[in-house]
Amino acid sequence: MNPRPAPPVIFDPGRRLAGRRRMRSLQRGRPGAARFVMDDMVEDVLERLAFLRHAPARALVIGDWSGALAAALVARSAEVVRADPVPGPGEVPVAEERPFSSGGFDLVVSLGLLDTVNDLPGALVHIRTSLAPGGLMLASFSGAGSLPALRQAMLAADGERPAARLHPMVDVRAGAQLLQRTGYADPVADGRSLRVRYAALGRLAQDLREQALGNVLASRAPALDRTGYRLAQAAFSGLADDDMRVIETFEIVTLSGRRPLA
Repeated sequence: MNPRPAPPVIFDPGRRLAGRRRMRSLQRGRPGAARFVMDDMVEDVLERLAFLRHAPARALVIGDWSGALAAALVARSAEVVRADPVPGPGEVPVAEERPFSSGGFDLVVSLGLLDTVNDLPGALVHIRTSLAPGGLMLASFSGAGSLPALRQAMLAADGERPAARLHPMVDVRAGAQLLQRTGYADPVADGRSLRVRYAALGRLAQDLREQALGNVLASRAPALDRTGYRLAQAAFSGLADDDMRVIETFEIVTLSGRRPLA
């Protein structure tokens, strides 16, 4: 059997970890730092668990730097292991594209991470193998269609030679196909939109840094010069509504599935 070819290197693991370290520092050091994407993901997971009546005894939570999901599960008598590529207090290190050191979980949740791994099918396989038979996987991350206003602003700044400044992203249809390819039972993929109003491009950029949602592409685009940044600001402001606010959209894709019983 021929080995599976290595996945293309789209994202830079070093930049990814650096952005995550910066996010944790900003979350600690800035009262009121943006966290609305993580808060939405945590709330959604808890609603799904309630709807499915899935009460895990042993759960692995990956990427929830807020700690809110783990706290809610512990309050429901679950044993919870917290993991993160940049572990904080009470968390263990994890590399999503490698096998997990332990298994037998009846719930694994990954939040805000799988959109920037180079081997997404491999990451999904490793999550599946860490589950007990019948165990449930839930993964939420930024999906296709996110940040349309920012994309327009960057295109205006770059002119006739646009640079790769925003990530390629997975849509719901591709997510459903990935779940089937990676051996999940009861695969479901769906999406939802978060809309946030901004008065300035700089505030959007700040929110992205504070939530580790910035550019971690392996191919680095040249930095915008002053002229480019002014063009981006003008294009962004041109999208404003009557209240002088620009509506930016964050698309959240959620994948769910179970490890087959046999």
